[in-house]
Amino acid sequence: MAEAILGVPVIAKVVGALAVILLVSRFCKHLVIPVAAGALVLGLWSGHSLAAMLPIVGRELSSSDNLLLLLVVLQVIWLSSQMSDSGVMQDLVTTVRGLVSQRAAMAVLPAVIGLLPMPGGALFSAPLVDSVDPEGGVAPRLKARTNHWFRHVWEYWWPLYPGVLLAMKFTGLEVWQFMLFGVPLSLCAAAAGYVFLLRRIGPGGAAGAAQAPRTGTKGAQARALLGLVLPIAVVIGSYAVVRLAYAAIRSAWPGVPQMAGNIPMALGLCAAMLVLQLQRPLSRAAWQRIILSPRAFNMVAIVAMVLAYGSFIRAKLPGGEPFMAQMHAEMADWGIPLPAIIILLPLISGLAMGLSAGFVGASFPIVMSLIGEDPSLRTVLSTTVLAYGFGYMGMLLSPVHVCLIVTSAHFRTSVLRNVAGLLAPAAVMLAATLLMYLALR
Repeated sequence: MAEAILGVPVIAKVVGALAVILLVSRFCKHLVIPVAAGALVLGLWSGHSLAAMLPIVGRELSSSDNLLLLLVVLQVIWLSSQMSDSGVMQDLVTTVRGLVSQRAAMAVLPAVIGLLPMPGGALFSAPLVDSVDPEGGVAPRLKARTNHWFRHVWEYWWPLYPGVLLAMKFTGLEVWQFMLFGVPLSLCAAAAGYVFLLRRIGPGGAAGAAQAPRTGTKGAQARALLGLVLPIAVVIGSYAVVRLAYAAIRSAWPGVPQMAGNIPMALGLCAAMLVLQLQRPLSRAAWQRIILSPRAFNMVAIVAMVLAYGSFIRAKLPGGEPFMAQMHAEMADWGIPLPAIIILLPLISGLAMGLSAGFVGASFPIVMSLIGEDPSLRTVLSTTVLAYGFGYMGMLLSPVHVCLIVTSAHFRTSVLRNVAGLLAPAAVMLAATLLMYLALR
């Protein structure tokens, strides 16, 4: 009996673990527990003993990249709280509401935050979206879905995202080549979000509330907006400068070790907090309250558990075979056509890992090996758009996607219901991906 259970295809194991997460999340408000249950099921079902699972998780959580990731999550929450306590967040919402309608503001604010390649960035934008609707006229589920969707409209091509950088590395494409399909997909995502999400919000809110009163001319408001988004600009600028400077150093001195991926973001967030403190100083007591916030450490615990779950996808099976290689071998044995494999490997990886760099790193080496040693640019482009488009939708709808988890937690909504509410715009994006693939072919 045990052998039959363990002999189930790895695809079924991934789907089963995700189902456990969704099922447990319906009965448990603390999201750490559902993800922990899914990680335990996936680890045991993959054939690992409890004794073997501990070092797998330990190695994952103790790696420098992931320790920095947890630090960045803390910094994101600290900067968000600093912006709130200093009044910047409310001023930002008021200024944006003076320039655009409430409906548009609910898309613009998470899209602006989406330019920051920060883990759990939807947690940063969620309070902004909530502040646009102080009277509570928009349903929490709709705000959660809108925040999650528009937070991710740029990641099809924005070159600061690790997933995009990894995809360009594995495919050999230049930034402008990646943008050939990435920018149209971003525009399509914005359009799909408008049709299926924003149209359900009246121009002034769900109840048609009046637009926020304007103070000063639009030009003055636009200038004020530039000052208010300075902390965000500092993060983006610092991130880009650190990456470019370190790339130049490694080019001059090849022996310099590679920099941990989250260092530029951690430095950028530190710089942003310093700039904001100089702009609008907070007291020592306020900083103590921000740094020791239980909410911040609860979110770190959730992200740590997501990493623990993902460690079993990245780990080798007890027989020594990599998890994703085993999945590919099973698909080949079943006679699945090549385009379907190019779709399914990233899609399942995205669903299983909830991270763009994760699904790209796990599936793209296999996907690119399937198209031969010297493929044409047209073949590389068509394969990349198919693999990235489907993998990205899997990641966006994954119940272990940190942004989906934290935005659901912020708005006190169900992860499962939020996923269900995003299926329609996701279907549009998959159709657009297929059309672009056929056009490139």
